[in-house]
Amino acid sequence: MADEITDIDELPSTPRDLADTHPDVWAAYTDLGRATADAGPIDGEEKRLVKLALAVAAESEGAVHSHVRRALDEGISPEALRQVAILAIPTIGFPAAMAALSWIDDLAE
Repeated sequence: MADEITDIDELPSTPRDLADTHPDVWAAYTDLGRATADAGPIDGEEKRLVKLALAVAAESEGAVHSHVRRALDEGISPEALRQVAILAIPTIGFPAAMAALSWIDDLAE
């Protein structure tokens, strides 16, 4: 599965510590991620952009960074990632969308 992080050492420190301390919880979490990713026909770039949009709407800087990092690794253009934040303006508001745009630009510049 493209969303799965198989190397725990690649995780940021907080989830890496959780995975080390509670491997059963981490395993359940990754199983849930795999099951949700496989639950329908959306895949590839579309799935990554949807997941980024959800992170933007949740105003989760860590999740935005995670999905931007993965998207760039998967060859998705920075312009497409920025468009996700711009599309969010009417739904989540200008300030929240601009915060998300800045989080995207943390890694996309």
